[in-house]
Amino acid sequence: MKKIKHISTLVALFFCFFTYAQEVVPETYINPLDIDYTYMVYNSSKNISYRSGADPAVIEFRGEYYMFVTRSFGYWHSKDLINWEFIKPKQWFFEGSNAPTAFNYKDSLVYFAGDPAGYGSILYTDDPKSGNWTPTASITSNIQDSELFIDDDGKAYLYWGSSNVHPLKVKMLDKDDRFLETGVEMELINLVEEEHGWERFGENNFHPTLKEGYMEGASMTKHDGKYYLQYAAPGTQFNVYADAAYIGETPLGPFKYMKNNPYSFKPGGFANGAGHGITVKQTNGQYWHFATMALASNSHWERRLAMWPTYFDDEGLMYTNTSYGDYPLHSPDHPTKAGLHTGWMLLSYKGNTTVSSSRMQVRKSTSTDGDYDIEEMPLERNSEGKIISKVLTDESPKSFWVAEANDEEQWVEIEMLAPGDIYAVQLNFHDQDAGIYTRTEGLRHRFILEVSNDGKNWKTLVDRSNSFEDAPNAYLPLNQPVRGKYVRYNNVEVPGNNLALSEIRVFGKGLGKKPSKVKGFQVDRQKDRRDAAFKWEPVKGAQGYNIRWGIAPDKLYQSWLIYGENEHFMRNLDRGTKYYFNIEAFNQNGISERTEIQEVE
Repeated sequence: MKKIKHISTLVALFFCFFTYAQEVVPETYINPLDIDYTYMVYNSSKNISYRSGADPAVIEFRGEYYMFVTRSFGYWHSKDLINWEFIKPKQWFFEGSNAPTAFNYKDSLVYFAGDPAGYGSILYTDDPKSGNWTPTASITSNIQDSELFIDDDGKAYLYWGSSNVHPLKVKMLDKDDRFLETGVEMELINLVEEEHGWERFGENNFHPTLKEGYMEGASMTKHDGKYYLQYAAPGTQFNVYADAAYIGETPLGPFKYMKNNPYSFKPGGFANGAGHGITVKQTNGQYWHFATMALASNSHWERRLAMWPTYFDDEGLMYTNTSYGDYPLHSPDHPTKAGLHTGWMLLSYKGNTTVSSSRMQVRKSTSTDGDYDIEEMPLERNSEGKIISKVLTDESPKSFWVAEANDEEQWVEIEMLAPGDIYAVQLNFHDQDAGIYTRTEGLRHRFILEVSNDGKNWKTLVDRSNSFEDAPNAYLPLNQPVRGKYVRYNNVEVPGNNLALSEIRVFGKGLGKKPSKVKGFQVDRQKDRRDAAFKWEPVKGAQGYNIRWGIAPDKLYQSWLIYGENEHFMRNLDRGTKYYFNIEAFNQNGISERTEIQEVE
């Protein structure tokens, strides 16, 4: 009996060790959000087919969440802010909905508006899951980019505006009489580009001729008795698309410019833009900002959605954390790190990539004259005769590869520069001559992902060969990390005539050393105080750098992720504001220590 007891103890210890040896991998998400974006009718006359998701309106209703998105012919439902399921409504605007607004009134009714014709009709329901909505007759005209806000006292307000000339406005409505106008209408705020560098039109806030940015995307958040009137600028197609806020004591103002603007800003990295969004309060009290990201490859109106944690500091300043905001982030239910970077780094950057076939490989960048700079790359082969691709690991969503077909013969193989422990993969599919121009059911992405240490012996990482999921930005976190140096995508079926991808991103933990601390970081604020030039010494082994800045040493709320360069120029500062800066280096193994904070007048 004693011997058996000892054996059972050893078995118990073994299972205990095995359990602890298995890493507890946290639940995560990534930006752009992994949802089944709708194909757009824009540019259909030119046979330009692409998906888009923009101008999100997200509400909490009875402990769950609903997300309304421009011209999606329906909306999404979620219980956790990560997994979203599309709902096709029974009654809806024929044109979809444009820059929608939604409001949860005391958990009794959801009000919605977003008619692209601008008529201002409002729909309502007490059961958004069912898709049953009751329409009201039109209450106004010429309304775009509207925001419906009902205060705690039951008074209703409609904020709106989309112009590079006219200001945001507000109307008071009668909630109990079809939301008819009460006669109160006011002009509120407009852009002040000569003071606010980030409001200037153009990629990186530069355009040779157009100086006026677009003010649009009004939204309202009430927090701690204050009213945060939010707006987007300078244009949805640009990397610097951002959200800012004015703060008032009443819904009608007067409103004062928030000194840490823009509070939602993501100009660098793989996925850019953080404008025209909405701030929603999670059931646990955490705020989240949903925003529009500028993909802008097939069309300037090709966009995606993002979600970042949002906070209010000791001064009542609203801010988001977009740092490493297109890397894997902790889920909204994480007790202490919700929405923050997991520490999983990019393993695939500049990995050696070969492909099965190549109809075309293209690099694009947004031009300041409203068009694109386009480079179609010549066909190249390696010493083994395999076709090389240089666009699938370059961290640009605008560059893409198109295969000769859409079948099981198509594949992509990435040899990473060094082996690492793989935690997640993101597949960013590209639309090339897909021939789809509206919401289409039955689309699916079917594939198999494999991993290898030597490029010869392969193990299945993810099998979606029989999947019914439509996932144009598929995010594939693993239950347990897997070590490898090679990742292979094997196609089965995707929407469209040809397999096309813009980027395959492999995340995890490298096995080497993280970069050393940056040296020689210099900030030169220009004669035009809205501009600043940066330079620093290159760090050996670094993939890139992350510049952080803000209005105080403990308020470095903004960041700009840069790959490969050791100098930078930004045009997004407010002229009369003192700023503080530092910088860190990063690679596949981790992030360096930050430099000392510099005060810049």
